[in-house]
Amino acid sequence: MKAEQLDRFMTGNELAAEAAKAIQFHFMGYYPITPSTEIAQIIDRMKAKGEVSTVLLPADGEHGAAGACFGATTGGARVLNATSANGFLYSLEQLPVQAGSRLPMVLNLVTRSVSGPLDIRCDHSDLMYALQTGWIILMASTPQAVYDMNIMAVKLGEHPEVRLPVMVVSDGFFTSHQRQSAKIFKDAKVVQDFIGERKDTFSTLNPRQPVTVGPYMNDPDLINNKFQLHQAHEAAAQVYKQIAAEFEDLSGRSYPALETYQMEDATAALFLLNSAAETSKDVIDQARVDGKKVGVLRPNLLRPFPAEDLKVATQKVSSVLIGERSDTPGSAGGPLSHEVRATLLADPSCKVITLSRIYGLGGKDFREEGAALFIEEALSAIASPRSVPSFGFLGTEAGSKKNLPPQVLPPLSREEMSQGLTQVEVVKSEGKNSPLKVTVADPSLLVARPKRIAPGHGACPGCGIFSGLDQFFKGIEGDVVVLYHTGCAMVVTTDYPFSAHRVTYLHNLFQNGAPTLSGLVEVFYEKKRRGEIAIGEDITFVMITGDGGMDIGMGPTIGTALRNHKMIILEYDNQGYMNTGGQLSYTTPFGKETVTSHIGKTSFGKSFHHKDTVAIMAATGISYVFTAIESYGTDLVAKAAKAQWYAKNEGLVFGKILISCPLNWASEEKYGQEILQKAADSCFFPLYEVEHGLTRLSYDPEKEGRKIPLKAWLEMMGKSKHLLKPEYSEALEAFQQEVDRRWSRLKARSEHPLL
Repeated sequence: MKAEQLDRFMTGNELAAEAAKAIQFHFMGYYPITPSTEIAQIIDRMKAKGEVSTVLLPADGEHGAAGACFGATTGGARVLNATSANGFLYSLEQLPVQAGSRLPMVLNLVTRSVSGPLDIRCDHSDLMYALQTGWIILMASTPQAVYDMNIMAVKLGEHPEVRLPVMVVSDGFFTSHQRQSAKIFKDAKVVQDFIGERKDTFSTLNPRQPVTVGPYMNDPDLINNKFQLHQAHEAAAQVYKQIAAEFEDLSGRSYPALETYQMEDATAALFLLNSAAETSKDVIDQARVDGKKVGVLRPNLLRPFPAEDLKVATQKVSSVLIGERSDTPGSAGGPLSHEVRATLLADPSCKVITLSRIYGLGGKDFREEGAALFIEEALSAIASPRSVPSFGFLGTEAGSKKNLPPQVLPPLSREEMSQGLTQVEVVKSEGKNSPLKVTVADPSLLVARPKRIAPGHGACPGCGIFSGLDQFFKGIEGDVVVLYHTGCAMVVTTDYPFSAHRVTYLHNLFQNGAPTLSGLVEVFYEKKRRGEIAIGEDITFVMITGDGGMDIGMGPTIGTALRNHKMIILEYDNQGYMNTGGQLSYTTPFGKETVTSHIGKTSFGKSFHHKDTVAIMAATGISYVFTAIESYGTDLVAKAAKAQWYAKNEGLVFGKILISCPLNWASEEKYGQEILQKAADSCFFPLYEVEHGLTRLSYDPEKEGRKIPLKAWLEMMGKSKHLLKPEYSEALEAFQQEVDRRWSRLKARSEHPLL
């Protein structure tokens, strides 16, 4: 019986959240990545309003999010996750564990191009890695399908003959951010009744029935586990058809395992996934008007692959063109091309000509003219098979030297960068642990050092990243090589084919910057030892991180610190994940409002205190760590000079600078420097350094008579001033107490040589 439904005009991500609201998942582990993060943001907003009770866990990376989801499912919870691209790959090793353990959950994979180079738009390169994970894969071609398939996924994965995790795959931006008319069930009970109660054969939360999950399993047992996994997928193919029929009765919407469009008498067909297939339908209709017998094949169920349905659908077809938003380099076709061809060749009577075309990589639009070209190629292959190549790309352009961008600014000379504007002296008379003495030139002379970052970047108005970095680099003499973590500083300075960097620049994956730069550092010194680089050559290696890079990158950074490579890591702290849309970071202050820590009936903002990355790095025992703000005289310049000396002579250095971010703070641009100073005056962001384990305050607002209560800083930012309201007085008091506690501990360390 068809249930009552409401009309909505929503995006795919919004409808994924609407489905989650109706389902009422117990738990969602997530990590922000474009374009999937909106799902978590919307659910967090729903929770703040009291519309869902789902526990949302903001992990320190996608690998951790996947692990949290795995743990939750062992307790019999209904679990949700959402990710994209490199985040999906970072969690990849967890996914076969989930399937092999037969633990159902739902993952929304919002497809995006896998780095490198970094590209945030849609293709299916991430999806292709999913094919071997053992998960069921549903393909949502429209925002409506995203809603429907999230509901169907729960029922399918939890079916006693299946018991497998399920992915719902939608196209990033094309579907996730595209707003379309859709229908949602008016009464959530309709959804609850459809999916039924979750029934588990075991739970790790029942001490009276202890179980072992994830045992060591060698031959001869593992092959049996994989055979059972295979059987589960075979069962899923049949169960899916039953569930799809039930859902059609409930909603009026049909999702066959393989959708066939205009295929009744087609002689040529396009095999396409998701939104591209929808684009092609209008072109197919026009081709039919022109007398061309063509159709479209689009799977709603990709795992298990609808092989038998494909064989039936192509019995009268002479050619099939398989379009893919992913390539397998060196293989003359993407993964789906080989799968479709293998299926057709398994039928002895099959005479179908197959063509493989790669299109739309990195989000390149697939428009009607592309579909029309595919149709013409498929028809031409019937008339003249040898005249049409079996494999090719759509929409590529051959590069040439004439297309290379001009060098806008000349390279920086060694003389320009080595002007002796900072001088570092070792005061031997004060013992091994004595602080370095730094002499900094007058600020009027510091401006003579050329900027290592050109002004042609795309940062937001009022962003303090580059003024802060410029001040830091004023203290660095000589040549530098920089590596930037993924983040605002990286994204707004390297929009291909141009770069705002006047020095050698590297980028690698979000979490892996520190090991990447450490490898280059070690090669530099080894090449100098071998004489392959002149002895006089000198380079300072600096990694710039921020926007949560010291969340997902903390583990690799600690490993780099323990190995003590000769390099500097500088964290700019804007207190959020700004490059992905303002989600909470572990450095986000307590109580602050972000798009994943909303204010509402059940939430007052971020629920836990900010992470002290400087204390963590100091605990690794490296020679020098420091904090600084741009607005406090030449303190940052002097600390940069110290950092360079230690990096060249002893090993790793870690520094953290607080920078203004009007977008994240909801503050006026003109108050940026004042807000930074008040962060130091309130002791939220104390200025200090640790040299050889000895802590020294760079600025003591109590001694200077400038210490202010925390609220004097919070009231300047729209995202935190709600804490001054009477209803949040307990949260404000807790925040003030934590800041006071950390300040007292820091002062104690500065006053005692053993602390």
